[in-house]
Amino acid sequence: MGTELGAFLRSRRARLAPADAGLPATGRRRTPGLRREEVALLAGISATWLTYLEQGRDVRPSGQVLDALARALRLTAAEHEHLHRLAGGGVSPGESAGEEAAPEVAGVPALLGGNPAYVTGICYDVLALNDAAEELFRGIGRGGNVVRWLFTEAAAREVLVDWEPEARGVLARLRAIAGRHPGHPRVTRLVAELTEASPEVRAWWPRYDVQFSHAGHKRLRHPRLGEITVPHAAFHVAERPEQTLVVYHLVTS
Repeated sequence: MGTELGAFLRSRRARLAPADAGLPATGRRRTPGLRREEVALLAGISATWLTYLEQGRDVRPSGQVLDALARALRLTAAEHEHLHRLAGGGVSPGESAGEEAAPEVAGVPALLGGNPAYVTGICYDVLALNDAAEELFRGIGRGGNVVRWLFTEAAAREVLVDWEPEARGVLARLRAIAGRHPGHPRVTRLVAELTEASPEVRAWWPRYDVQFSHAGHKRLRHPRLGEITVPHAAFHVAERPEQTLVVYHLVTS
């Protein structure tokens, strides 16, 4: 927890200029961003306490301290939650084991007919999908992994017209998952694998971008329909919030 929390705090501090925080410019700086003392002043905490947090020492900040840091660092809502998760996380029993969707959940994509749909688990493993999803996201299949497919399969760059922003978004959502489950063995293994395999992951993962799942539109290249813009939405499974049903509304008329 400490190392990840410290790295996150340092990355958020480095991206802020004094003007962003309402502080006067003080001449040339050796390193980018705010100084540790400046963040501590803005948050109303001691610089020593912030130093301990950034160094990954075994200290337990209160919710009030975390909220104050979030305000001082101008964190987004997603980053604010990520900060709290990092400060209070832990590994749950059984997290190294595989994952399955309940039969009632796994059967939902088939009910959606020609609309591509799939269910993913905590690490974006594909737990269930329908024929329309297999046709559109070629090469992914049940038992595949959405993030691995995005960064290691050539088909992903063909299917996703806007590959880079889509890939950055998925990686930011994986970062949020890693924050909610610090030390999760399968998340850790996936990140290590992707870091080795993908130069983009090596460049983007240290940026600590965080994002949550959301609805929207994607531009896709369909094998039969050509380039199309498709609305999509994500739904978390009741009692298994890390499992997600993703549905694309494929309009063919």
